Amino acid sequence: QVQLVESGGGLVQAGGSLRLSCAASGLTFSSSAMGWFRQAPGKEREFVAAISWSGGSTYVANSVKGRVTISRDNAKNTVYLQMNSLKPEDTAVYYCAADSSYVAIRRNPSYWGQGTQVTVSS
Repeated sequence: QVQLVESGGGLVQAGGSLRLSCAASGLTFSSSAMGWFRQAPGKEREFVAAISWSGGSTYVANSVKGRVTISRDNAKNTVYLQMNSLKPEDTAVYYCAADSSYVAIRRNPSYWGQGTQVTVSS
């Protein structure tokens, strides 16, 4: 079965950086679009970033544009989310997602990870 395992979350001060990783198994990673979402306490889950199967196309939400970079290593079946200049409002559980469609990955992915907590202190 498909497994997406996130890592790299933690507690960081405002202005700091974190790099999240998501290791995928049980799917053909090199032909899967990958994405990141987040859910803050009391809020709905929101899209953060997506990357096409080749890495040639990326899409980043306006709320994090300029501070977040998504990348992937198909040899390692891993997708990354580099987050810089973190703000307290970035505090959330961050989820990795996978789908065969680069369109669906931004809206309703087929597969989800369990999430990793990111907490940004002021």
